[in-house]
Amino acid sequence: MVIDEIKKNFKHFLVPYRNLVIDESLMLWKGRLLFKQFSKAKCHRFGIKLFVLCDVQTDFILDFIIYTGDSTKLLNCDPNLGKSGAVVMTMMKPYLNKGHHLFIDNWYSSPSLAMSLYKKKTHVTGTVRSNRRGMPKFSKKLKAGEMEQKYTKRMLTTKWHDRRDIHMLTTYFDDTMGDTGKIDFTKNKVYKPASVIGYNASMGTVDKTDMLLSSVECL
Repeated sequence: MVIDEIKKNFKHFLVPYRNLVIDESLMLWKGRLLFKQFSKAKCHRFGIKLFVLCDVQTDFILDFIIYTGDSTKLLNCDPNLGKSGAVVMTMMKPYLNKGHHLFIDNWYSSPSLAMSLYKKKTHVTGTVRSNRRGMPKFSKKLKAGEMEQKYTKRMLTTKWHDRRDIHMLTTYFDDTMGDTGKIDFTKNKVYKPASVIGYNASMGTVDKTDMLLSSVECL
């Protein structure tokens, strides 16, 4: 009841701007708990896993879901979307058909989810696993800075090689390269695909909220 009241107040406090982001967070917990998680990428490593929806412009948390394993409360969605897609559709339900642009990482991204959101007037941009169902096959072996792209009328998929191959999926950005505002060691401008620039500018939002919360959290 307490958590439901908190989440209701979060949603009512702010009408979000256009760009939203969903990512995972780990709340520190050292006691015994059946659904306690381990994540070596997080600073706490052990704790309670949360799926967090944030507004990019203000870093404000709009909603969160506590991951409790198979008992996690999610909407009954298209089975093709899987559990990760159900997380997205559950959190985005109040914000669909309003023209938002959602940024997600490769645990959530898939062509089927992108089309489901697009039909609800919601754009999506994110990294994506190359073996996801519906992803096209990229055959070229790329050198640093090169990219290969395939698209439909609604979606664009990009394979771009930086230090390694990166796959992007977007229903918003075009196929152009953008200036990052940085220069390399040869003093040449650094260019990246537009979807990568947009993704990098937005996906740090949840990490920033974690940093802000860490200064006031009480174990």
